[in-house]
Amino acid sequence: MTSIRTARDSQWGKTFARLRTMAREGRYEEAEARALAALPRRPWRRRPPHWEARVLATGTAVMHGRTAEALDELDTLIAELEPVGLNSQMLRLIARGNRVVALSGLRRYAEAETEANGILRELNRIAHRAPVAALEVNTLGHLAVVLCGLARHEEAEAVARGNLPRTDGPAAGVLHATLARSLNGQGRHEEALTEVRRSLPPPPRYAAGYLDLVTAEALDGLGRRAEAEDTVRRSLADCERRLHPAHPRTGEARALLARITGEEAAGE
Repeated sequence: MTSIRTARDSQWGKTFARLRTMAREGRYEEAEARALAALPRRPWRRRPPHWEARVLATGTAVMHGRTAEALDELDTLIAELEPVGLNSQMLRLIARGNRVVALSGLRRYAEAETEANGILRELNRIAHRAPVAALEVNTLGHLAVVLCGLARHEEAEAVARGNLPRTDGPAAGVLHATLARSLNGQGRHEEALTEVRRSLPPPPRYAAGYLDLVTAEALDGLGRRAEAEDTVRRSLADCERRLHPAHPRTGEARALLARITGEEAAGE
């Protein structure tokens, strides 16, 4: 998260560095709770720390899978975050990126696409003033997921492939899974299996179950039902163990398992 330190907010810089580390480690509930507990009593005028805390808290809620409740807070936060300076402008764009993920998780794909494209246009406008590459890569990754949701799989493939050279670490594994999903959507299941079976870094917690879910989709598409069932059960177990019960991926795994086994998904 972009931030400019001053004597007045140097302590906040240390606080939020620790909280961001917690979020990266998948300690979502702890990071969110501590961010909210750290809200200052009096906001500062130019870049209030309570904005930074709320962006972090809502972002961790989305990563954990509490998309519906986080979306309302994000809408309020984005409306309040006036882009009066570069820092607040970047915070607002980060919050909007979290909104893309929330909308996508709720299957409001058309809105998510509009939001993602708006972020990319804004990043292009300020690229000469701020380091925007990381946020741009994240947004394009979200956009690829959204395009899959819209069944525009060829476009999703192009976005994912174009973004892979700029992605490294655990995020690269997530993007490979999205690329594989776009290939599944085109019926190219063998190619999808090749993508998910690359030697990739362990996925971050927010991607729990994703790789196995996409792998199960490919196996199911190839008619390898026993392997697909084992793999989707592993995906579901991972989602249930590491994500909030309301996470959209948990529902996707249950629906795929029901389709493979011919049984009704729980709650359907």
